[in-house]
Amino acid sequence: MSNSSILNRLRDWARTIKRDVVALYLAARDPRVPWVAKLVAACVAAYALSPIDLIPDFIPVIGYLDDVILVPLGILLAVRLVPENVMAELRAEAERRVTRPTNRIAAIVIIAIWLVGAAAFVWSISYAHTPAIIPLQPVESSCDSGNNCEHRRPSKEYVA
Repeated sequence: MSNSSILNRLRDWARTIKRDVVALYLAARDPRVPWVAKLVAACVAAYALSPIDLIPDFIPVIGYLDDVILVPLGILLAVRLVPENVMAELRAEAERRVTRPTNRIAAIVIIAIWLVGAAAFVWSISYAHTPAIIPLQPVESSCDSGNNCEHRRPSKEYVA
């Protein structure tokens, strides 16, 4: 088996998982789906789409086990609980939603908002640690011929 066929199979499997997660999201909201299936579908879709993992991904090897084993098993269970005819309709709707064209203008606007936010953050950090400029109070000096000097502040008070 060549590497390209393995990659193609993995890519198709990932697309199927993505489609089924969207279908399960739709199933959780469909009135024709039994409540147990809705509950399982909602939990699986929420877990698959959530950035929070049961086992954090930074833990070597077992960190990805929940993504590779738990999510597909949850999808399989939820799909079996949903009636076949309803699941076929929901998969067709999910396929339509997944293959929908993306809005590049919305993506550009979101990226611009993130860039402006990042720039504002960097600007606020860079100026938060610079000392404020405090105006110096003038000092009056008087020296006699022997270079004996006397320094005093003027009687007028200055507010910094």
